[in-house]
Amino acid sequence: MIDHASFDSLIDDFLHDEFEESPLLASGLGLTDYDERLDDLSAEAFARRATDAQVWLGRFESTGEDELAPEQRIDRGLAIATLRGRSIMADWQAWRRDPLTYSSPILQGVFNLFLHRLRPETDLVDAAVARLEQAPRTLEQGIANLDPALAHPLIVERALGAAKGGRRYVRELLASDVEEGPNRERLAAAGAGAGDAFDGWISHLEQLRDRAHGDWQLGEERYTRLLREKEALKDDARSLRDRGQAEYDRLDSEMRTLAGEARGNEDWRAVLEQANEDHPRTEEEMRGAYEEWTERARAFLADTQLVSFPADERCVVEPSPVFQRPVIGVASYMSPPGFSDSMLGHFFVPFAPDGASEEEIQKRLAANSHGGIPTTAVHEAYPGHHWHLSISKGQARRLRKVFGTPYFSEGWALYAERVMRERGFFTDPLHELYHLEATLFRAARIVVDTSLHMGEMTHDEAVTYMTTKVPLPEPTARAEVGRYCWWPTQASAYLTGCLEILRMRDRFLEAEGVTGGPADAPVETIRAFHDRLAGSGRLPLGLAERALMGEEA
Repeated sequence: MIDHASFDSLIDDFLHDEFEESPLLASGLGLTDYDERLDDLSAEAFARRATDAQVWLGRFESTGEDELAPEQRIDRGLAIATLRGRSIMADWQAWRRDPLTYSSPILQGVFNLFLHRLRPETDLVDAAVARLEQAPRTLEQGIANLDPALAHPLIVERALGAAKGGRRYVRELLASDVEEGPNRERLAAAGAGAGDAFDGWISHLEQLRDRAHGDWQLGEERYTRLLREKEALKDDARSLRDRGQAEYDRLDSEMRTLAGEARGNEDWRAVLEQANEDHPRTEEEMRGAYEEWTERARAFLADTQLVSFPADERCVVEPSPVFQRPVIGVASYMSPPGFSDSMLGHFFVPFAPDGASEEEIQKRLAANSHGGIPTTAVHEAYPGHHWHLSISKGQARRLRKVFGTPYFSEGWALYAERVMRERGFFTDPLHELYHLEATLFRAARIVVDTSLHMGEMTHDEAVTYMTTKVPLPEPTARAEVGRYCWWPTQASAYLTGCLEILRMRDRFLEAEGVTGGPADAPVETIRAFHDRLAGSGRLPLGLAERALMGEEA
């Protein structure tokens, strides 16, 4: 038996422990008292966290639901799903496999300070210097922990590119984030010291890459457990792959029809290949095009009143961070810190990595053609990630600002593309075709991600699948498949989440007495669905349905 106040205290204690173990998490949420610290990434710390997760899981599981309020029951479910996910992955020991475990916190931890600027500049420099001075310790912990018998060369190579970009960031670029004077000098000196640590790190990774002989296949059983216990889904890995293949086939047929009607050629690949020639010629031109379509999407939402806008929200469109470019070749988004007053989100446009040839830059620009930019702007900004995370920032409960799942957030962003098509935002059939291609791409991701981790598709077979079925340029396909190997189950999140949200919408509209489908629903009913579901946070999909529908789910 536990009363409402005691359960809220339990949540507070849990979050306190989380923030002490991961000051980087706390700082990223806007809790500035943690800004000077990096996480302890020693083997002992990972063992301690695994033990703590089991203890907390036992505490939440032993807390009965009967005496809790409905929203507390959902919070309990979120805590349990999060901790079960950790338990499932504990013996996988990603911290012994993936070098990004060690370099990313340093780079992201410093970058975020100046991105969000929640404190005066001198305080930000103090915090950044403190973190940079801890960089050697963090990288030394990585050198001690990484195991060539578990690490895979592909994963190490991915981290090596990020490390080289990160070294340039701390040595050459970081200090320009502050005004000239003593603060810049202090930051430059600390960056130089961290750069020296990255020299040794890069040398170690080059050796590790040559010695690594581990595996990245998660396995069918573990994949299925994550789907069911962490994501609150009914699918197993194999049925999810079947679902992805069925959606791929359906979308392929729809695209053939649309391409035939719009261009007189049912070969949609040929139509899009030709359309890709109409692309920005420079990276800055690409950024400007994304900015224009972001503004158009917001204006469309304001005119149609499909969503409610949080006060003071704003989204800026910027080049991707230098250290992310080798590992993230597509557009991305970073939300305002959950516990801060800021409502400023950042939409990052995929600039090429340092040293990229002009040919590679042009290939990347072709992958961001003028016809495809509108649907990506919708996905990343309005009413996709930026709008979702802005409205949930003001409405979601405390625990839900800390934890969530890409199965909701990425599912929502793909649903956002769908609803904007339904409501007439894409007035050019080519824009619709690119939207369908983006959805088909997510279906292909499900097929490849599940097949890779069930051991039924090799890396090279996956690259071939993505170059022929989507199709992607080979460098992009290799980056994509490397991402699936590195981050199992995430690639399946987009379309899986979208399909579940569409099913929830049907159920919500039926409960509201709407007949005839979404197109016949009053705009205020659609807006209520959007505001309520997106405002609940980034919950596992089964819990999101309970938040939307109540205890009937």
